[in-house]
Amino acid sequence: MDITIQPHPIGGTVQVPPSKSLSHRALICAALADGKSVLDHLLVSEDIVATCSVLEAFGAKIEKLNEDGSKLKMIGCGRPSADHVTLDCHESGSTVRFLMPLAALDAAEVTLTGRGRLPKRPLEPYRPIFDASQINWQTAGDDALPLTLSGALKPGDYTMPGDVSSQFISGLLFALPLLNGPSTLRITTALESRPYVDLTLGVLKYYGITIDVSEDGRFYAIPGGQHYKPADFSVEGDYSQAAFWFAFGVNGRAVRCEHLPKTSLQGDAAIIPLIRQMGGQIDWQDGAWVAKPSARHGIDMDVSQCPDLMPILAVLAATAEGRSRILGAGRLRLKESDRLSAMADLLTRLGVRVEEAPDGMTIWGAGQLKGGEIDAVNDHRIAMAAAAASECCSDPLTIHGAEAVRKSYPDFWQDFRQNGGQTA
Repeated sequence: MDITIQPHPIGGTVQVPPSKSLSHRALICAALADGKSVLDHLLVSEDIVATCSVLEAFGAKIEKLNEDGSKLKMIGCGRPSADHVTLDCHESGSTVRFLMPLAALDAAEVTLTGRGRLPKRPLEPYRPIFDASQINWQTAGDDALPLTLSGALKPGDYTMPGDVSSQFISGLLFALPLLNGPSTLRITTALESRPYVDLTLGVLKYYGITIDVSEDGRFYAIPGGQHYKPADFSVEGDYSQAAFWFAFGVNGRAVRCEHLPKTSLQGDAAIIPLIRQMGGQIDWQDGAWVAKPSARHGIDMDVSQCPDLMPILAVLAATAEGRSRILGAGRLRLKESDRLSAMADLLTRLGVRVEEAPDGMTIWGAGQLKGGEIDAVNDHRIAMAAAAASECCSDPLTIHGAEAVRKSYPDFWQDFRQNGGQTA
């Protein structure tokens, strides 16, 4: 789907969609509980549908309690049971990384598949841990999908580097408490994206799981023989999606973002102090964050703890005055697209001077951008970043592949139009 945007200031009130990160985690924990949980204000998107389909294959029963599926009743399976089944993870990296260790809890044979760019995204961080448990790992090559596993994950003392996706760490934290003995997990290098691991720990605790964590977040002691307890859960708004609306607000007209907590464990809540460091005005008013038009200056931004913010931070840098540097973003080359290259190409096409580096980029703010055509490269965050950039373009901007937003924010274009966006 192609969308052409006529540059126009965006402003108004947005009901920020539910957190994708929390929706995944709450669904998984409720599915592992032995009993009924009601989950409310869930994100309804392609990635969440993928997770639900795998959880049902594990034996959980899911019933919609409203028309759009944002409220569900989950009858948990207690422990996954999936023998000789194929688990289709669609295009969701979160789904495959979170659920691989759970698929390997028993000696059953399971095959994980995916589509789009997912089969090319790496899974090798799990390989040494699965090898230690003598789990048979069969793949066509490059430790990617489709992948067939047979054998059971065993309690043990495990290690993992800290510069891989935090979803590998979270996947182990979901599974290891269900084993019949204690385990430890030691992170061998500085832990990137720690807020996402902390988010996992918070939801695990809510569902009755105990894990002892060192102060630096690099050592986890996990007692075995634990049981998830059913619990109702309401998902808060998603700061990574709100970030796009904050950008609209500082570049256009005031935008009020509702359904966000003032404080959150979400790592992407870092968008608030980052915008303020650039000189942007964003305030908490009457229970919501409000971003207002404001001149900004370039800064250095380390996104190693909040990598999903990189695309919109690049847009904010391009529309600020002076030079900005984005650092700690090397892992973004392995997302739905090579996000670093995709954003560098997008901004260059809009007339911005960009120097790409292996783990980041330097951006010289251009103030007003050119229009033109860009490809969203099947990446939801690239599509939304392009929409945010359009507000500052001198000419229309056409986005090819604009339907990519369905992965995490299916109503994005509707919300965009309702708040002043002009599309054709």
